[in-house]
Amino acid sequence: MLLGGLFKLASRSSWAVGDYERRQAGMAEIERRAQSYGLPPIRWPDPWPTNYLTAMRAATYAFTIGKGREFTLQAFRNAFQHGRDLSITANVLDTGEQAGIHRDRLNTGTRDPQIKEALRRATDTAFQLGVYGVPTIAIDDELFWGDDRLEDAAAHLLPTSEPSRNAQDDPISRG
Repeated sequence: MLLGGLFKLASRSSWAVGDYERRQAGMAEIERRAQSYGLPPIRWPDPWPTNYLTAMRAATYAFTIGKGREFTLQAFRNAFQHGRDLSITANVLDTGEQAGIHRDRLNTGTRDPQIKEALRRATDTAFQLGVYGVPTIAIDDELFWGDDRLEDAAAHLLPTSEPSRNAQDDPISRG
């Protein structure tokens, strides 16, 4: 799914565009969360955000050849650990090579009409399902948007009929 395309469909924009103070606060919050998850420090690409159409076409192609996970992980590393601008085609092709995809095949894949259509369909479908940002996790009919909702999504997966604690097993209640 292309986030910029989703924003266009929803007539909205990223929190990272516009108000400078809001952008700085949002970036600081992401850096704090990344640190709390044990991730390496973030090195923001400049510019960020930017046009990721080629990168998302490359990701779409990578999934069709069984290299989607490798490509997307490498793309996020390159963008947010190394500060590489993935709106630059050469950086996207470098990412593909690092993920084990031949550069020429990836370049051809990003221009393939079927890949372009697949990305459009994925974006349209996400919009129709109510997705309005990333990351979004869909569980049953519920959408969880934002990495700050990951714990809510995980809790939603827990069985609803967990055994309740019996007062006899609770040292505080036994008093």
